[in-house]
Amino acid sequence: MFGLDHCRSSRQPADLRASFVIEALRSFGVTDSSISNLSSFIDIFEKWNLSINLSAATSRAEIETHVVDSLHVIPHLQGRREVLDVGAGGGFPGVVAAICLPTIRVTSLEPVHKKHAFLRTVARELRLSNFEPLTQRLEDHSKRDYDVAMSRATFDLLEWLTLGSSYVASGGVVIGFEAVPRTDLPPSTLRHSYALGDRQRSIVTLVRISSG
Repeated sequence: MFGLDHCRSSRQPADLRASFVIEALRSFGVTDSSISNLSSFIDIFEKWNLSINLSAATSRAEIETHVVDSLHVIPHLQGRREVLDVGAGGGFPGVVAAICLPTIRVTSLEPVHKKHAFLRTVARELRLSNFEPLTQRLEDHSKRDYDVAMSRATFDLLEWLTLGSSYVASGGVVIGFEAVPRTDLPPSTLRHSYALGDRQRSIVTLVRISSG
C-alpha cells in the first residue's frame, strides 16, 4: 500500500462507514472535499444502477469495493496531466481518479449511450470540470499523445497493454488491472500488488518507449 500520509480528513462521513473504505481513503491522502464527492458519486451510481445496470454490484458495500479498487491507480497518476480512461462504464476508475486528483484531466470513452448519460450526469452534478465523457469507441478516438491510458476489465489485459500503448506519448504509461496473475505480459510490465478484502489484485503498468 502506498503510504501517502497527507490526508486532511478528520471525520468519517456517515455514508462511508466501512472501515476498509476509510482506511483506503486515508492511505491515499483523500481530502474532505473528495470524500464528500465520492459519497455523492456512490449515491448517483446506486440510483442509476437500478435502471440501466451499470454494474453487477447490488449493494452499497459492493460499490464501495469498486471505489477502493479504483483508488489504487492514484499513485500512478500523480504528476500526470492528460489521462485516457477506456470503457468507462460506471466510472471506475475514471470518475474516482477525477474526484481525487483535480489537477489531472480525464477523458473517458464509453460508447453505450445510457452509460455515457450517467457519466455526464456525474460530471454535471459533482461539477467535475476535469472529467470529460465521450460516446466513442477506442478505435474512433484520434488523440494519441496522452500521459496515461487506463482501462479496467474492458479488454483482455495483454490486448489492452498493446492497444493502450498506441494512445500514449513516448514515456507515457498504460495501466491495467490484473485479477489473476498472468505469465504472458510484456517483460517490461511492472506489477503493483495489493489486497482487496480477501482477494489479491494488481495494478500493472507499462511505459511506452520511443522506437526512435
